[in-house]
Amino acid sequence: MSTYFDNLETRSADERAAGQLTDLNAQLERNGMARVGDLSELSGRPVLRKSDLVARQKQQAPFGGLPVSNVAHIFQSPGPIYEPGGVSHDWWRMGRFLHAVGIGTCDIVQNCFGYHLTPAGMIFENGARAVGAAVLPAGTGQTELQARAAHDIGVTAYAGTPDYLKVILDKAEEMGLPLKITRAAVGGGALFPSLRQEYADRGISCLQCYATADLGNIAYESPAQEGMIIDEGVIVEIVTPGTGDPVAPGEVGEVVVTTLNPDYPLIRFATGDLSAIMPGESPCGRTNMRIKGWMGRADQTTKIKGMFVRPEQVAELVARHEEVTRARVIAAREGEADTMIVRLESASDDPSRYDATVRDVLKLRGAIELVSPGTLPKDGIVIEDTRVYD
Repeated sequence: MSTYFDNLETRSADERAAGQLTDLNAQLERNGMARVGDLSELSGRPVLRKSDLVARQKQQAPFGGLPVSNVAHIFQSPGPIYEPGGVSHDWWRMGRFLHAVGIGTCDIVQNCFGYHLTPAGMIFENGARAVGAAVLPAGTGQTELQARAAHDIGVTAYAGTPDYLKVILDKAEEMGLPLKITRAAVGGGALFPSLRQEYADRGISCLQCYATADLGNIAYESPAQEGMIIDEGVIVEIVTPGTGDPVAPGEVGEVVVTTLNPDYPLIRFATGDLSAIMPGESPCGRTNMRIKGWMGRADQTTKIKGMFVRPEQVAELVARHEEVTRARVIAAREGEADTMIVRLESASDDPSRYDATVRDVLKLRGAIELVSPGTLPKDGIVIEDTRVYD
């Protein structure tokens, strides 16, 4: 098996930027948007959020008026949001990840992602086809039957959530059925180091990807296991939650993705997930940008004193005052009552100058604390809930 899925994975930065710019401008034109002269200009375009997509789909079913083509399946995700699916070669770009796991033409993949309404099962099946592997479309549940099928068929690879593989392995052991699984491609949940080590101790190499129903594969681990490498078919930005403004390299922010799939051209789609860009390139030889993986949720909307406070409102607090560089709203509890602290990075020494803005934007009164610029943690959190609920 070749080390790489294709030569796109080892392109120079200039080659990748030139290719992405051409594909991006084609996507912008499909959406009726003006072309850009440089990839950096993408950050000036509006962010598309899941709530926006839900609203658009209610007005114009099923895909909100987006220029969707070559639809073979229609899926439903919570919201509800409806996503198209295609069956052409590596439509979801999952083959690149499965190849990195080491799955190929000699493998039988037990696909334990769901096949009903949601697209995960089809995403991984499409990827298995792209690398020439056979698929046992197992879905979830009926663990005894799954263990029996894995044994009888000679399944060599697993695709599914990180923890369900252990359920199958334990059931097969209980039933006295030896299995041949040596590789696992997982997603849809956290792969804890202890679980990865348990699989390794059982002779199974386990790697994870970061994918969504809307976008397909976004990033994936290689055998180097140093961060997640961005897929070649997307452009990823890390922005301050509630805004479309890119953070400084290495800072935590919201993952915003532009897909280069011409059949479903999503431009600056906000995933609601937090991550950060890693410096340098992977030791495996793949040259694309890396992220640290999933680091929490960017949608930190919190109810304080009966009112919702949203990241977009915190961003507006900063925008209202030129000298304010960052802001953080802290929800706390004093006795049986909610309290709110608004912490602002500002060169000013007069908290009262921000009282009116806080009341106008957040619709609440709160204690305003001023800190020096550069003081607030760069962890992607703009609304912190310190209340204890148990």
